[in-house]
Amino acid sequence: MLSSTCHCGAVRVEVPSAPEELTNCNCSLCRRLGGLWAYYPADTVKVHGHPENTDEYIQGDRTLRTVRCKTCGCTTHWEALDPAKVTKIGVNMRNFDPEGLGPVRIRLLDGADTWKSFYWEDIA
Repeated sequence: MLSSTCHCGAVRVEVPSAPEELTNCNCSLCRRLGGLWAYYPADTVKVHGHPENTDEYIQGDRTLRTVRCKTCGCTTHWEALDPAKVTKIGVNMRNFDPEGLGPVRIRLLDGADTWKSFYWEDIA
């Protein structure tokens, strides 16, 4: 189990293991948030301090809510509005200690235009 908090510590996120890959998306929201996303089955992620210490933002097709700390503003994760339709949670791994993650591949997702993805090492 890996654990992290937002900057002020009001929200804590626990995931079952380090991710094998992270997604860096350039859609209109993700590029502004600057998140690096790891995806886990919803029942394996524990979020403490939510919803009492969080605010949400719902955009676009209204299937997901992006969650942030009310105090420090750090985006911690996104979750489904209807858990029966989307059974995973996206966790912003920028809140985690990089040394605890170890080596991890980064998938670049063109969420702005094509929805195609590639890996950093494939273009370097």
